[in-house]
Amino acid sequence: MTANPKLKDALIDQLFRGILSLSSEEECYQFFEDVCTIGELKAMAQRLEVARLLKAGVIYDDIVAATGASTATISRVKRCLYYGADGYKAVLAHLEEK
Repeated sequence: MTANPKLKDALIDQLFRGILSLSSEEECYQFFEDVCTIGELKAMAQRLEVARLLKAGVIYDDIVAATGASTATISRVKRCLYYGADGYKAVLAHLEEK
């Protein structure tokens, strides 16, 4: 799948190249602590966990209990997981490989 043309631009390309250049989990912590608020970072981590649980077939009530995510967030992640750009699927597949 190609990048969404509404999203793709030189600054986002630079951001992604920068993220891909990070070589350790510690470097990721350092970069994302500078770039994101703690709330933003926790929200991204929560969404990834919601996607993992949805992919595993966990029901909404159990996902809410496990993550604290709202049903609206779970619905949005589910929509992206099944009808999005396959970003969640790619990351989850890489995590499963490790």
